Amino acid sequence: MKTIVSQPNLVEQVRDAILEEISSGALPPGDRIIQEQIAQALGVSRQPVQQALALLRNQGVLQDAPGRGLLVAPLDPNHVKHMYDIRAVIEGLAARRASEMGAERAAKAGPALIEAGRKAVAARSVSRMIAADMRLHEFIYSLSGNPLIAPALETHLTYTQRVMGEVLIRDEKPHDIWDQHEEILKAIAEGNGDAAETLVRDHLTQAASFMVSRLLGKNLAPSA
Repeated sequence: MKTIVSQPNLVEQVRDAILEEISSGALPPGDRIIQEQIAQALGVSRQPVQQALALLRNQGVLQDAPGRGLLVAPLDPNHVKHMYDIRAVIEGLAARRASEMGAERAAKAGPALIEAGRKAVAARSVSRMIAADMRLHEFIYSLSGNPLIAPALETHLTYTQRVMGEVLIRDEKPHDIWDQHEEILKAIAEGNGDAAETLVRDHLTQAASFMVSRLLGKNLAPSA
């Protein structure tokens, strides 16, 4: 049996690089993934590329191509809705626990995250908007004190990045959700668990409606 060589940091970097290419539209749905080209572009061997592609396949971002190989999976609006339903429940819990465990940290570190998000929207940078959104939500997970929340949502966050990229690329005016984020962090910083949980659930429910409507081609105004 061949010895497994673990390269977690490199594999994660390769995975993130491929996901960014997909989220930015450089690799649209249906594009075939060529391992050799990716390895050459990133200056790495094929092994971490293979491992990164396997992760993305397991997370629903890639799918098996006819014959052999992988391609960028199409987005399924029903899957997006189901994913946000799960996120709303778990992240509502995370926000409630964060208000109990991390109110002081939220008050200190929250404003910088909000500012970074607003700057990303102003710059209309898809990659920065996605990164800022992910950091905000991951920050709330860390405040919760529950180490099981982040791993439980890892696959859903990966798919969320893909969905956000697809929608933001189409938007002439980016959907600015940072007022909602600011209200969520304010409730957490104040130790108001009821408000924090409700705000997060409403935020993700509205996000699901907005994302699904855009994926279905409906030009609906955002509800927030």
